[in-house]
Amino acid sequence: MIDITTILLLLLFTAIGAAVGYGVARFLFSKKHHQDVEEASRLRKEAEAEARRLLKEAEVQAKEEALQLKKEAEREVAERQGELRSREKRLLQREQQIEKKKELVDSKEIELLEKEKRIQTTESRLKDREKEIEALISAQREKLEHISGMSKEEAKEQLLKSFEAEVRQDAGKLLRKIETETKDLADKKAREIIALAIARYAGEYVAERTVSVVALPNEEMKGRIIGREGRNIKAIEAATGIDIIIDDTPEAVLLSGFNPVRREVARVALERLVLDGRIHPARIEEVVRKVEKEIDAAIREAGEQATFDVGVYGIHPELVKLLGKLKFRTSYAQNVLQHSVEVAFLCGIMAAELGVDVKKAKRAGLLHDIGKAVDHEVEGSHAIIGADLAKKYGEPRDVIHAIAAHHEDVKPESVLAVLVQAADALSGARPGARREMLESYVKRLEDLERIATSFKGVEKSFAIQAGREIRIVVNSESISDAEAAMLCRDITKKIESELTYPGQIKVTVIRETRAVDYAK
Repeated sequence: MIDITTILLLLLFTAIGAAVGYGVARFLFSKKHHQDVEEASRLRKEAEAEARRLLKEAEVQAKEEALQLKKEAEREVAERQGELRSREKRLLQREQQIEKKKELVDSKEIELLEKEKRIQTTESRLKDREKEIEALISAQREKLEHISGMSKEEAKEQLLKSFEAEVRQDAGKLLRKIETETKDLADKKAREIIALAIARYAGEYVAERTVSVVALPNEEMKGRIIGREGRNIKAIEAATGIDIIIDDTPEAVLLSGFNPVRREVARVALERLVLDGRIHPARIEEVVRKVEKEIDAAIREAGEQATFDVGVYGIHPELVKLLGKLKFRTSYAQNVLQHSVEVAFLCGIMAAELGVDVKKAKRAGLLHDIGKAVDHEVEGSHAIIGADLAKKYGEPRDVIHAIAAHHEDVKPESVLAVLVQAADALSGARPGARREMLESYVKRLEDLERIATSFKGVEKSFAIQAGREIRIVVNSESISDAEAAMLCRDITKKIESELTYPGQIKVTVIRETRAVDYAK
């Protein structure tokens, strides 16, 4: 059993050990705290140094950026100042120009005022002169009435009677002359008219519509086309049926022939031979055969396209092919295929208005000139030839009759025939359809109006209906009804003597009297 002394000693040692341990621990804690304080002081000093360094760098960078911004601002200010100076200079120039224009306008205004004053003075003088002239005319009229012993109305009546007798005499002579010429020289006169028409149009038609031009790369190619002893050119002419003209025209040859399809075959074939370079009789025949097949396909395609455009179906393939041939045919420089399509559309429009079968009207209009595709090969009028072709290929009877009657080779006996006639005339006679230069067309209209306005008492004149009619408005105070009739005759005579034109021109003189008053 442990005694109390031992226990006390143990307790004493324990207390001493605890005190020593507490002291050691306190010492160690004090030492570590001192080290931490020093470390914290050191870190604070380093942070303060780093902060001062960063602050200094930021200040330097800020100064540099401020300096850069200042330079940019100064440059921008300089640019703006330069732009403002240029704008100021332009504004100054514009102000100077405006000032000059203002001065010019002022001077013009002064001139206009002076001219207006001169015009007013001239008008006043003219009015005075008119009064003097009227007084002189009145005096002269009184003298003439006194000398002749007739009043104005009696003289006018006598003049009209003499004019009526003259007109009746002229009309009688003209009627007798027409009757005599119609009975004795009808056939001769018709031939002369046809010959005159051909002579007046042959120059332009032959020069432009029966000749094709083929361009050559050089003059040496002409020799190759001719060939040794002319064998190449003879082979081309024999294969195509077209004459080849080689003259002094630089780098070009002419193809001459009245058949437009054969001429197109010759043109395409010759262009291919020139491009290929191999020109000899065997090659010529081979190329011509290929081109003929291609042209034949193009003709059929053109005919089918025309029927499709118009909306006419069920036409015999041979008639479709003949339609395609019209693509290479012209009449008075108007393409016949385009003319046929246009006539078909016009027939359809008028048929719809009149309640006639629209499809049949379009069919007759499209086929009305089909005879022109073979009129070089068959004798007779193209209308009769076209009717025979339409009958051969099973077209309806009224369509055949409309084709035959569209130029009155046969008397029209149906509304459809009259429609085709009217549409054909509209398509051919409208301005621009057939060859007539715009300048000559406009000049003809101007000449018509010029002739009309050259007569005394005419106030206005209007050429209408593409120059086929002219309407003339006269002053009702200076021209009486009887004088209007005489004026109409005089204008007609002057137009006949000075102008050249197709057909006839209708001259209408309009004299209108108006009475105006106001109810107050």
